[in-house]
Amino acid sequence: MQIKGEADKAPANDMEIKIPDFVARDILFTEQGFPHNDDASLLQTGTIDSLGVLELVTFVGREIGLVVKSSEVTPETLDSLSRLSAFIRKKQGKTQEGCVGS
Repeated sequence: MQIKGEADKAPANDMEIKIPDFVARDILFTEQGFPHNDDASLLQTGTIDSLGVLELVTFVGREIGLVVKSSEVTPETLDSLSRLSAFIRKKQGKTQEGCVGS
């Protein structure tokens, strides 16, 4: 699975706000905010299931413009807000390193 969009659409620090808001609003269907700490497992807390993972990957592709390969859709990269933020920062760093004049 690959999600394609515009490169560097949103900085990683914006995503640290947008991701928990997205999970709360679009996956948990609440306006009360994300109910767990950033290191809590999204799978173990029941916050997200396989469909939710797809929604999250789609969100990352749409909002940041990163390509998320199927081999990257793992608990090590997506199972907590902290892990997802680190994954995004790493991917953005690799994208920016490959740009001429950046």
